[in-house]
Amino acid sequence: MAARIDFWFDFASTYSYLSAMRIGDAARDAGVTVTWRPFLLGPIFAAQGWTTSPFNLFPAKGRYMWEDMARLCAARGLPLVQPPGFPQNGLRAARVALAALEHDAGPAFCRAVFAAQFGEGADIAQDATIAACLARAALPESLLAAADDPARKAALRAQTEAAQALGLFGAPSFTLGTAIYWGDDRLDMALAAARADKD
Repeated sequence: MAARIDFWFDFASTYSYLSAMRIGDAARDAGVTVTWRPFLLGPIFAAQGWTTSPFNLFPAKGRYMWEDMARLCAARGLPLVQPPGFPQNGLRAARVALAALEHDAGPAFCRAVFAAQFGEGADIAQDATIAACLARAALPESLLAAADDPARKAALRAQTEAAQALGLFGAPSFTLGTAIYWGDDRLDMALAAARADKD
């Protein structure tokens, strides 16, 4: 059996942006297969009594996060624009991602959404932005219909419930069976564990 991990991400998550832009190359170098799993942090935060991102609830934490993101993005050569209305509503993009990930170019679409939001400051709740991301990934614009498809809505709810059942509390998270690795800084550890588990 090939070494594999699950990559759980929310499009509104800044640190998920960092992981999304490097996980493909990192996993390939490690010989690990990645399953991309979009989910929503909103219901998980709500279960903790939070009405928004902890980066908004705790201003000092939020200020640090943007400073940290600026340092990390500069080090990795990634553009960074603080989008308006953080955290953005990634619901429609996540539904479309479930459809896009049925294609080989699914990860490219996900990267395009992150790049549009955090690299360009675009509003990923808008269908025009999502359509442009589909085009960047060379995927058909017809996939945009997944945003309103009852089956995709149910699938995203189920994916979010699966994340809750695993005990996920933030994004990005990487899982290997029931083992959870949380945060972009744990990606390499998760990949190493997947390789060790296979060996």
